[in-house]
Amino acid sequence: MRKVLIFSAGFITLTLLTLIYSCLSLDKDFSEDIWINSVEKTKTEDLYAQNFENGDFFNPWMKMKAKGFIDALGWKLSPSKNYTKEEKVFKPEFPGKIKDRIRKTKGDFVLWIGHNTFLLRIDNIYWITDPMFSKRALIPTRVTKPAISIEDLNEITKDINIVITHNHYDHLDEESIKKLPIESKVFVPKGLGKIVRLMNKTNVYEMNWWEDINIGKKLRLICLPAQHWSLRYDSPRNSTLWASYLLKTENYNIYFAGDSGYFKGFKEIGRKYPGIDYAFMPTTAYHPRWLMHYQHMNIPENVKAFKELSAKYFIPTQWGTFQLGDEPVGLPALELKKYIKKNKLDRSKYKILSIGEILPLKTVVD
Repeated sequence: MRKVLIFSAGFITLTLLTLIYSCLSLDKDFSEDIWINSVEKTKTEDLYAQNFENGDFFNPWMKMKAKGFIDALGWKLSPSKNYTKEEKVFKPEFPGKIKDRIRKTKGDFVLWIGHNTFLLRIDNIYWITDPMFSKRALIPTRVTKPAISIEDLNEITKDINIVITHNHYDHLDEESIKKLPIESKVFVPKGLGKIVRLMNKTNVYEMNWWEDINIGKKLRLICLPAQHWSLRYDSPRNSTLWASYLLKTENYNIYFAGDSGYFKGFKEIGRKYPGIDYAFMPTTAYHPRWLMHYQHMNIPENVKAFKELSAKYFIPTQWGTFQLGDEPVGLPALELKKYIKKNKLDRSKYKILSIGEILPLKTVVD
């Protein structure tokens, strides 16, 4: 009996060691060249294909491979990259006194509140993207505070349009949604309407890819594809859609990429909707690449997607607030600056904002 127990314990130990070794080796199987080739093999027409089947949404041009416990274990057990002291400590600056500066600012502007939360005022109409003011995104803790509180924001305006890209907790925060004005118009991807209505909102508009809504005053919001996925504890995996958006106004065309990996959609969106002025591009959670490459872009992919959109200005989003991947929160901005310098890109086209920075739109549009 003792020999059997010893044998069993040895077998279990060997199995666990094998599992750990395989997890630690997962990153060795990833190739940037193979990944890019797989993207190139996808078909542009599939961007318009059916994206819902048997209760699940999916990316019809390239379905996401299922990831589970083994992948999560492999991530946690794999050694992360070595980051410099500068990379570890760098964070976006915080100017302060936001409420007063908003009131003193005339004309159209964009304000970075933090993560993927941006406040825009265009023709005296306020918009906010993926409002996230909470200290946690379910588990990850906020490392930089929001530029403005919801209470101060509600003092500034009682009329605000809300755009939600998908249901992950760093993009759809229940506490934040509930505190915004109940009469706010909320634009969400397919399947999210019911969930958001339970967050004290009544004017909710569900949209599928390539659908658009005329909002009035020459305003048009277009729901567009993104390469991502969805999951919440009260919403099964991929039971709601994810999306990017194009906001067309009288003077500006503004693209919100939401969360997305690199895919042919950027080139098609740029072709179908020429004249994009601002592209809000997601720059976070791209390490480790073997795990993150499908749903998140690294800096070179971001710049490539920006060029394919033929947009005038690039605004990096989602860095500096939550550490969602291996990389420190400030790394994306540092890598973007280095990439711009190394490749001799036009620095004026890349608007790397500080949290709380107000960017007047009228001063930068050609």
